Amino acid sequence: MRVATFNILHGRSLEDDRVDVARYADAIASLDADVVALQEVDRSQERSARADLTAVAAGALGAGEHRFVAALSGTPGATWMAATGAEQPDEAAYGIALLSRLPVRSWEVVRLPSVPCTVPVVFPGRRRPELVRDEPRVAVVAVVEDPATGRCLTVAGTHLSFIPGWNTWQLRRLVRTLRRCPAPVVLMGDLNLEAEAVRRSTGMRSLVRADTFPAHDPQRQLDHVLVGGDGARPLRVRGAGARRLPLSDHLALTVDLG
Repeated sequence: MRVATFNILHGRSLEDDRVDVARYADAIASLDADVVALQEVDRSQERSARADLTAVAAGALGAGEHRFVAALSGTPGATWMAATGAEQPDEAAYGIALLSRLPVRSWEVVRLPSVPCTVPVVFPGRRRPELVRDEPRVAVVAVVEDPATGRCLTVAGTHLSFIPGWNTWQLRRLVRTLRRCPAPVVLMGDLNLEAEAVRRSTGMRSLVRADTFPAHDPQRQLDHVLVGGDGARPLRVRGAGARRLPLSDHLALTVDLG
């Protein structure tokens, strides 16, 4: 079984500053993964040709099971509000997705604590902090069955806050929720935290260690594939690594499990 996580930057390439839906589909297909977590996913947004990027990715992978979960309704960077789950299928939204070529027994959405106000953040290359309003954060969880072995595992995908402290709190809250899910649990996504902070916050085992950001010169691992609850029958890693694809400012991570 291959699992993968990729922050797609709504399908945009930094080379030409465009979203080419066909290029995006080819990039996702090249992952050839059975379960994929995607972050920064658009639906019906003008900047991404009003495409449903989850459906495009599912078609490229041949993933019969997939869920898009909106974090916000409206336009990122312009007018938006926190998503509630009651959005219409054709409504402009932005969030995360989880796709599976394997049977899924159940789905769950976990809405994480949001930063309640604007906060000062110092961005790289700037001397003074900037007041920012962080977007809402969510996770999507699936119990997946591997027909080859008959074994089930829980897979969760998420994209956490970039605001220090809040991302750690969100991660700990999510891990507590996942403890009641069938083990083993694989947690994937852009956690906006580096490896040591993730280890301290989760106690989970990292399945791949590789810098993933920025894509043109990776210096930090912000994207992770973790496993927990597999003590009795540890998941074996047959191969793992980071891949640069022709879009996004992140590398994709893939892990082959035995």
